[in-house]
Amino acid sequence: MPESPLDVSPYEVLGVSASATPEELKRAFRRALRETHPDTGGDPQRFAAVQLAWQRVGTVEARAAYDAGRSQASGNSSFAARPATPRADSRPRARSYGHPGGWRRERYLEQIREWAGRGVELDDPYDARLVRDAPQPIRRALADALAEEHTARSLSTLGIGFTMWHDVATGTPGGKVDHVVLGPTGLWAMMSEDFGGPVRVRRGELIGDGVAGERPVHDLASGAKALTRAWKVRFSALVIVVPDDTIDEPIVALGTIRGAQAVATRQSTVAHLLRTGLPGTRTIGGTEIFDIRTRIAAGVRYL
Repeated sequence: MPESPLDVSPYEVLGVSASATPEELKRAFRRALRETHPDTGGDPQRFAAVQLAWQRVGTVEARAAYDAGRSQASGNSSFAARPATPRADSRPRARSYGHPGGWRRERYLEQIREWAGRGVELDDPYDARLVRDAPQPIRRALADALAEEHTARSLSTLGIGFTMWHDVATGTPGGKVDHVVLGPTGLWAMMSEDFGGPVRVRRGELIGDGVAGERPVHDLASGAKALTRAWKVRFSALVIVVPDDTIDEPIVALGTIRGAQAVATRQSTVAHLLRTGLPGTRTIGGTEIFDIRTRIAAGVRYL
């Protein structure tokens, strides 16, 4: 997954200010390596973060690119929506409706312009330097939009046997399910989240520093319940998609909610999960897929 608006800056990882001299930066890097090295009892995740931080600002060229809002890894200076990449093959893709990440991007644009102040013209509201300075709730809105877009790109590779609807309104103010996917492996209700750090499971809910007081599993289940009533359908599974480094396993079980299995999965695993399905989940085929697709198409509303 590309860089997240919630990423901690390399200067913060190394424990120096953004105005640190090259020598101060180098000393901080060596100190952080010693403190975090796994061979001396350090945390492997922090050790990896220190190494990545050095890659971003350890050389004059890399630091200049980072400070200018770019990353040598991505080459991007903006978190703007990515244009569609050319198709490498001619195989039909999954049917797709709605605008993934669109509602979150609208919220982000409203908030970033309000934060910048009235009368201030933003040449590029997605400029990485601007995003890095914005308050966490604003960066979170953009991070979630990017997560939704990334999931949608992965799901588009599923093939013509799958149909998906994005930014689906549940009927409550601001209530939505990010992705509804129908295919031979079932009917899936999905949310794409970026909490800016690791999460774990407690009593069927995701928790972690970035989750704070949110209840993502509960919110997804509530949205799926509303859509079940509106469309007269039954979801096979509830899925929360998170960045790869957020969870320890590719797929983490969250329990069963109203007959639907709930799991969290990594971004890189989501397409494979939907192709293969979950053990014990009822498959859908033939005229039933057509019937469910017709019901959803007749009742779906978007934010």
